[in-house]
Amino acid sequence: MRNKKLIPFEVIEKALDGEGEEVDAVLQRYAKRIKYLSTYQGHHINDDIQNRLKVKPVETLLKFRFNR
Repeated sequence: MRNKKLIPFEVIEKALDGEGEEVDAVLQRYAKRIKYLSTYQGHHINDDIQNRLKVKPVETLLKFRFNR
């Protein structure tokens, strides 16, 4: 049985190849968490913080290697 919380292997593999739709799928997976982390006491802080948080999953994705 698959864990629905995990991003499918195929999506990660295609995102590593630079396919934009799959990179967007990875960002969508973390969209709620990014929104939550860019708020303070229930108020939206700013778009700069949200954009910085969006960069982290992409950076991690680019560092990801299957052969480790």
